[in-house]
Amino acid sequence: MAFNHLPAGVHDALGPFCVTPVTHSVPMANNQLPPAAGVRPSPRSVLDRLAAGPDRAVRITHTEHLPPRAGRHADWPAEIRDEVTEAIGLAGIGRPWEHQARTVEHALRGESVVVATGTASGKSLAYLTPVLSALLDGSEAPNGRGATALYLAPAKALAADQRRAVAELAEPLGSAVRPAVYDGDTPVEEREWVRQYANYVLTNPDMLHRGILPAHPRWSSFLRALRYVVIDECHSYRGVFGSHVAQVLRRLRRICARYGSDPVFLLASATSADPARAATRLTGLPVAEVTDDASPRGELVFALWEPPLTELHGEQGAPVRRTATAETADLLTDLAVQGVRTVAFVRSRRGAELIALIAQERLAAVDRSLPGRVAAYRGGYLPAERRALERALHSGELLGLAATTALELGVDVSGLDAVILAGYPGTRASLWQQAGRAGRTGQGALAVLVARDDPLDTYLVHHPEALFRRPVESTVLDQDNPYVLAPHLCAAAAEMPLTEADLALFGPAAPGLIPQLEQRKLLRRRATAWHWPRRERAADLTDIRGSGGDPVQVVEAVTGRLLGTVDASAAHAAVHDGAVHLHQGRSYLVKHLDLQDSVALVEEANPPYSTTARDTTTISVLETTTEIPWGDSHLCFGSVEVTNQVVSYLRRKLITGEVLGESKLDLPPRTLRTRGVWWTVTEDQLEAARISPEHLPGALHAAEHASIGMLPLFATCDRWDIGGVSIPLHPDTLLPTVFVYDGHPGGAGFAERAFHTAYRWLRATREAIASCECDSGCPSCIQSPKCGNGNDPLNKRAAVRLLTTLLAGVPPEVVKAAESGEPVDRAE
Repeated sequence: MAFNHLPAGVHDALGPFCVTPVTHSVPMANNQLPPAAGVRPSPRSVLDRLAAGPDRAVRITHTEHLPPRAGRHADWPAEIRDEVTEAIGLAGIGRPWEHQARTVEHALRGESVVVATGTASGKSLAYLTPVLSALLDGSEAPNGRGATALYLAPAKALAADQRRAVAELAEPLGSAVRPAVYDGDTPVEEREWVRQYANYVLTNPDMLHRGILPAHPRWSSFLRALRYVVIDECHSYRGVFGSHVAQVLRRLRRICARYGSDPVFLLASATSADPARAATRLTGLPVAEVTDDASPRGELVFALWEPPLTELHGEQGAPVRRTATAETADLLTDLAVQGVRTVAFVRSRRGAELIALIAQERLAAVDRSLPGRVAAYRGGYLPAERRALERALHSGELLGLAATTALELGVDVSGLDAVILAGYPGTRASLWQQAGRAGRTGQGALAVLVARDDPLDTYLVHHPEALFRRPVESTVLDQDNPYVLAPHLCAAAAEMPLTEADLALFGPAAPGLIPQLEQRKLLRRRATAWHWPRRERAADLTDIRGSGGDPVQVVEAVTGRLLGTVDASAAHAAVHDGAVHLHQGRSYLVKHLDLQDSVALVEEANPPYSTTARDTTTISVLETTTEIPWGDSHLCFGSVEVTNQVVSYLRRKLITGEVLGESKLDLPPRTLRTRGVWWTVTEDQLEAARISPEHLPGALHAAEHASIGMLPLFATCDRWDIGGVSIPLHPDTLLPTVFVYDGHPGGAGFAERAFHTAYRWLRATREAIASCECDSGCPSCIQSPKCGNGNDPLNKRAAVRLLTTLLAGVPPEVVKAAESGEPVDRAE
């Protein structure tokens, strides 16, 4: 029997979202309105008011105070055009911060550079200054086109936001700077103007991959003059997405060389570990780094908040905490009532919709003008909906927004007073990026991390040193992943015949893939180069977001109106027949999921339940790359094949989470070849740990769940990026085995990172289980929100003994290195 824990796109176990009375911490007599605009309460006083309600104060497990910091100025390099520094001065900026000046110096020397400093530290100006100076120089060229620059953002909203900022800053420069957005939302009639006349094109890696590089002859004059490539929020390019972007950038460099240009790459990142190394892996070029943040910072009060236990019981009778969704909705409501401008970052699209809906309902009871000042923002919205919400947030029309990470990445939402994080966002880099959305104009800010009922969240709110005393993670990507590299070699050959000399650009794995692509008739050799032999577009072979196919369109059956989209990888679990789908506060029932046409037909409804998909998983070992003994146990890393099938769904009451029933589904299985880490134990070890055969499945299953929950502390991943399977007797290892694998074809680097930090990872896992206050297991330690087996069986005490025995076999030198805090750059 295998117990599985699936990655991305499975169900969203909400549990009860309204189980305690709503008690606002602000008295609302006579329909009290929010404070007048411009009156900014201190973050400490805002937190005190949030904690003033019944039983609120005890929910704060830790408060971290980051004091304000003074800035350090420098001078602009003399090579920057006077007109540019004057334009910057007109924008209210005198001298630059030291890190801005250093970044500009690298750029002027022709050195690619990454500036990795805190949120709102002025990274945009650091890369814009040399870009604007180059564009101004180019405007005086005889041909009139002059120098050009390309800006890449991971999200459309960020590119649009940067377009506004550049236009405002460069207004005194007149027609010398012609910025334009070129993405999927750009009208067809505008695209030709962008190609011919824009000299600062703002786009995203998706459009570069599908629209610009395949059509490079039409972009030849732009690419021939390309001086700078700006890569904003480069820390977001991790995992499979980062691996794809790394290959897209190599294709860009190859095409640029064809037209005689060699652009300098200017990268901006949130604070991260070893940003130069990560940027080098991303671009394939040597990259300098600037990490000493010289900007001033306002006061930040950061609270860790744990929702209370309820009287309800969940699966297997486990105690249930109030959900982060319900708690965040309460806090967002209270902050809106106080007039505190707030963004609540939520892990899932469904969660963002629910939080906004609950907050709107509660605000309506306070003042009828307030519900319209809170909204949801997530991926899958139509472009017009996104733009309207962004404008409302900029203008201050919105007081509160429940948003997915679509707003995490650098969109200027200056004027915010507070940020709520509904659950740990997966990495410390994202945590600080989201927290930094508030206080962007230098004022004090409040950040609140609301813990989910989850092993990692529970661990963090009781171990604040893991958040506030440790450096942020390294960015993990694997540009040599064959599932990523192969389609990009085909795309490169379609853009321009691929030669032997080109292969070095794409990495050491490229030569070995060419014969396989020839055999599959995806490449054909003619003379000294390989060509793309097919009529279809090679760029369509892969989705660089790693979603596994075309997104499923969610269509209202009666009207034919397109509501939005769902990633293909999530469709089986999210929009199966009978699923409840939320969109902009409205509930819909899925009448039919058409997998062939990638369409889910829905009808508006208001069912008193949510739906949760259930599934089964099997796993086989394809190749063991590395195997290390831990006493009698073995720790392994290699290639695995995972077969998953969504088989049914549960209907749960909205208020209590009570299961109303289960319905079968007839969906095809899906197979994933990826990379995994696994460990085995022997019968002698089980006997020493006093784990009987009847308790073994629960021990393995519990250890699997908890280890997946804790892995984001050691790798730049989210628990939804990874999956797991535990089997009492696996046919390939012939031993009890626990697997943790990357949820993307070919792997994303997360399992490899787990292998390299296995001792610290599994030690933290054991500590998280052992220290939990529950008796027999709960969502805070060993239960998983996405378990395909209904969290059965699980055995908390046996899991602790199992992990204790496993860790007892770790070699002494590994233990010594871990305890001394030495960096691990080899397999433990």
